Amino acid sequence: MSQQDFGRVAVLFGGTSAEREISLKSGQAVLQALQQAGVNAQAFDPAEQNIGDIKAYDRAFIVLHGRGGEDGTMQGALELLGVPYTGSGVLASALGMDKTRTKQLWLGCGLPTPAYARLTANTDFAQVIAELGLPLMVKPAHEGSSIGMRKVEKAEDLQPAYEFAAKYDSEIIAEKWVTGKEYTIVILCDKALPIIRLQPHQSHGFYDFEAKYNANDTQYLCPCGLSDEDEQALQALAVRAFNMVGATGWGRIDAMRDEQGNFWLLEVNTVPGMTDHSLVPMAAKAAGLSFEQLVLTILAQTNK
Repeated sequence: MSQQDFGRVAVLFGGTSAEREISLKSGQAVLQALQQAGVNAQAFDPAEQNIGDIKAYDRAFIVLHGRGGEDGTMQGALELLGVPYTGSGVLASALGMDKTRTKQLWLGCGLPTPAYARLTANTDFAQVIAELGLPLMVKPAHEGSSIGMRKVEKAEDLQPAYEFAAKYDSEIIAEKWVTGKEYTIVILCDKALPIIRLQPHQSHGFYDFEAKYNANDTQYLCPCGLSDEDEQALQALAVRAFNMVGATGWGRIDAMRDEQGNFWLLEVNTVPGMTDHSLVPMAAKAAGLSFEQLVLTILAQTNK
């Protein structure tokens, strides 16, 4: 497909979620790359423009992160308006944005993901610790970019961590902590790209918002250090997890490997970041794709 065949492309970024600032950076990078490639691409911020105006475009490249863009609502609106778009459809987007239901789906399919508990203001926090142990990771079920997340190492810190997460979402989960190495697996055209191992500085405790977007001491290791056999096994697991959610086009699976060598699925991202600190462009580069080639490949897989 030539660049002219894409027609007039709206690059959707910004939006109203807690991840707006990251989306603005991702969207500008995608917009610039498409324009440099000769695509008739224009910026479209749903927070500042009427979504009905999207009908003037031939297709949409979604770079909205978080709720209102990554959770199926924008995908549903575009389908109603008859505008083809990039990435996963309504169901997969909604599932992928909901960490609780993603885990329930994976567990139902026999895929490995850490044990968890849903938290409310009436939760018996001592019982959660008795069942899951410490440390724990507390996270909002519908946020990305590690927003609202806290590692809990002491029993008295669980309720404050819940209250902190509850500022961002009405559904909160506590997840069993996995001690080990963290990996990310980018999926593009139904195939896993070279795996990246994430090694944040010990001062962060985990791969948090600061380590993701602002720190310069986070290490991104690609090759990831796994044996060829283990890397292929994790890639296959990631593709299966991605497919089980019904995700399509492009995305990212985050996973851990514990000290016993077992892999654990953490979450799926159906509209991952595309900033200069982001993992999708890194994995694409390792696979021999420039950023421009990456965005054109994503755009070529537009949902009809």
